Amino acid sequence: MEYGFVTVLPPVLAIVMALLTRHVLLSLFVGVIAAQCIMADYNLFDTAAGTATLFLSLLGEAWIIKTLLFALLVGSVMALLKASGGIEGFVELLTRRYALVRSKRSALLLTYVVGLVIFIESSITSLIAGTVGRPLSERYGFSRAKLAYVCDSTAAPVCSLIMINGWGALVLGLLATQISSRVIEGESIAWLLDALRYNFYAMVALAVTFTVIWFDLKVGEDRTPSHAQRLESHVDVSHAPSALLMLLPVGVMLVTVFVVLYITGEGSMLHGSGSSAIFYSQVMTLIFMLLYYVFQQTMSLKTYIREAAAGLKSMWEITLILLLAFAMGAATQELGTGSYLATFSSEMVSPTYLAAVIFLLSAVMAFATGTSWGTFSIMIPIAVPMAVGMDANVALCIGAAISGGVFGDHCSPISDTTIIASLAAGCDHVEHVVTQLPYALFCGVVALIFFIAFS
Repeated sequence: MEYGFVTVLPPVLAIVMALLTRHVLLSLFVGVIAAQCIMADYNLFDTAAGTATLFLSLLGEAWIIKTLLFALLVGSVMALLKASGGIEGFVELLTRRYALVRSKRSALLLTYVVGLVIFIESSITSLIAGTVGRPLSERYGFSRAKLAYVCDSTAAPVCSLIMINGWGALVLGLLATQISSRVIEGESIAWLLDALRYNFYAMVALAVTFTVIWFDLKVGEDRTPSHAQRLESHVDVSHAPSALLMLLPVGVMLVTVFVVLYITGEGSMLHGSGSSAIFYSQVMTLIFMLLYYVFQQTMSLKTYIREAAAGLKSMWEITLILLLAFAMGAATQELGTGSYLATFSSEMVSPTYLAAVIFLLSAVMAFATGTSWGTFSIMIPIAVPMAVGMDANVALCIGAAISGGVFGDHCSPISDTTIIASLAAGCDHVEHVVTQLPYALFCGVVALIFFIAFS
């Protein structure tokens, strides 16, 4: 059934409510109800039934359950890392023993580098960068909003540029479909590598993030330094907890991600299950921490259980936000929001500005639906035939779809990557969205200029 313009109203309603009221849970729930109401032809009973069916179907999806459990278990891992003293030991190692971190700039640069080198999965990238950055935020006095910005601005951009991960598997699959249907010819990996040269938003976002750090530009005006202690710590390094209490669990987490991607991809990490990788990485990390911390007498079994439970409890709200974000994405997909936007724009596209239009459309779609992957799945099969039919640069148009999806996802308050960056940094979610938005929009404008120039 075609719903027309009303398909864009539920996500817009959810986003506007979240920004105005700062109640993300309520805003998302209202958006989901509005979408179900439209599909139920405004019948209240059918709306309630449709909403219940939607959530039951979501909870029946294995990848969604794994992602929700990942969000919960992240809380336990972070709580245990803090309680063990491993984070404190790591900070002492960098700031006192090796003097690698001496200022706000070097502390944020460390977080930035961590975000760059961990490109397996955007959620893991944000988690580890946030874990490293939070104690440095307290010591050197930069805001949690700035930390969340750095976590978010390295996660999806670097994962979309170095696609040796689930992102690459998705795009390769979409391109293989276009090749098998003879829309384009060649190898999907060659098309992907060619398209990544035009992922302008990701490149600009990483460059701007580095500039923000280097010149100490104000994200959120440093309003929330989390009671930062700007004075040097007086902890005796010889008696500080070992940095291994943090480094070994993080190492287990990363190794598990690679192993699970390899196993679930049947020998190819590109085709592995991202949801399985992040879920089992947390399970294995918690098991390792139990054996390591308890048997090394870092903490008692009772303390381990207490801290793990407290961390789990702290993530309930963010997990509910993720579930509602998934529901919002599923509802907009059923409404056909993406297809409507694509059809609407394709009727007015000039070949000269095709890549720019694809970039903008992908950005709007990802912003409204909160998913870059969903945007890729809709836009790449549309962008490739359009580029071929209009004799445009196909790789440039593929790059525009990828770049626009990352841009919209980066800005959207209902995006799972944005939500996880907030929780990793310990920042209020709406504050993170509002303070990050000007920088993301600037990067988007620069990327748009590039797409117009290269067209």
